[in-house]
Amino acid sequence: MDVDIIIIGAGLSGIGAACHLERKNKNKTYKILEARTEIGGTWSLFKYPGIRSDSDMYTFGYSFKTWDDDKSFADAPSILKYLHEATEEYHVKEKITFNQKVISYNFDTSKNLWTVKTINPKTKEEHFYTSQFIFNASGYYNYDHGYTPEFKGFENFKGQFIHPQKWDTNLDYKNKKVVVIGSGATAVTIVPKIADEVTKVTMLQRSPTYIAALPNKDKVAKFIKFLFPSKVAHTLVRGKNILADMLFYNLCRKFPKTMKNVVLKGIQKELGDFPLEPHFTPDYKPWDQRFCLVPDGDFFKAIKKGKASVETEIIDTFVENGILLKSGKILEADIIISATGLKLLPFGGAKISLNNKSFDITKQYIYKGLMLSELPNFFVFAGYTNASWTLKSDLTSEYISRMLKYLDKNNFKAVNATVIEESLGELPLINLDSGYIHRAKDILPKQGDKFPWRLYQNYILDYKVLRLNSIKDKRLLFK
Repeated sequence: MDVDIIIIGAGLSGIGAACHLERKNKNKTYKILEARTEIGGTWSLFKYPGIRSDSDMYTFGYSFKTWDDDKSFADAPSILKYLHEATEEYHVKEKITFNQKVISYNFDTSKNLWTVKTINPKTKEEHFYTSQFIFNASGYYNYDHGYTPEFKGFENFKGQFIHPQKWDTNLDYKNKKVVVIGSGATAVTIVPKIADEVTKVTMLQRSPTYIAALPNKDKVAKFIKFLFPSKVAHTLVRGKNILADMLFYNLCRKFPKTMKNVVLKGIQKELGDFPLEPHFTPDYKPWDQRFCLVPDGDFFKAIKKGKASVETEIIDTFVENGILLKSGKILEADIIISATGLKLLPFGGAKISLNNKSFDITKQYIYKGLMLSELPNFFVFAGYTNASWTLKSDLTSEYISRMLKYLDKNNFKAVNATVIEESLGELPLINLDSGYIHRAKDILPKQGDKFPWRLYQNYILDYKVLRLNSIKDKRLLFK
């Protein structure tokens, strides 16, 4: 066996998992396998203008590492700096092996051993690694390609076409007419960032999204940081933000009409005389899809200044000089940016086998949001859809730390979760009504309709379950 634990991915979750091991399970050896040439995952892959977190950094950052910047919502370089600091502080950097894309996993139940097969994307050289445990922190989407719909007449367009996931940093958009297709977090980030440099930028959306403006500098956080030492302040601000996010989410779920009015009033205040209809009035309930956050209302400011505009229309066809809409209107464009989302790809598309027999993840339920049923010694890092991703991956690390200690104490070598319920209902894994989730429903594991197979998207409940409740559970089989 090469190491006790192999961590897949050197992004936010993978680095966090390694830091937790360094903090709480120093007796364990581990290696991080990263498919790319640098750490950071999403935050080093995406290069589009203005890329930033849409969750505040007190909750998007780690529980054990303070966020010391004044800005609550950080750009990619600031997040990468924070990640690099974490790898140095906790001596993680030397444990990372780059250019190792995982092709397959196989678990030998007689040896309680995982064998991981990788390929170097550059040299095509294959490697094999062995470990007792896998921590899969490879992210949830296809790193090679984003989602681009098949646009009618695409071949007619004579300008430049780009997807933000494959952004060309040499793209010159100054004094150009730009159309950004999409209404999600990427679109509302790019539009205000490029607005001052282009001749015109138009966000073209099929339907509106809920957008909320929040101040990028948290005055309460600043006051707390003034009063308390850094670590105490970080914990207090983190707690404040977790509770505020949970309150907002639950109010949206319980009182959707009221909260919709509250959100729309907030947007109208930001827009001034610019009308809400039809561009900012979604036809779904708040939090049926993920909210878009715009720090300091920069997106609305760009519209108010006349630097940016919004069209809510259906595309008929691409034409030589832009896009023809169903209404007959033509949006002229030198550059079209297709901010049309991601392709989900669980476990980086790697094949999973149990004793050399193919293991079908779509037939399995997910236990407490971190283990697949019937798959031993394999932990999954997945975040929240209604709060900061890292909050859940942090709790996952805390739970795994306790699990490793429990296994050692009882001299167990393996653990797997099994469904003992006689009539466990099935629910989609992710409880959002977004296109990228619908497109991936046939390739994801399932969640059940009752605990612990159901994901409640509730930090306080998960804190109790993952940090306080006993590890012992009749659904867990140890050997």
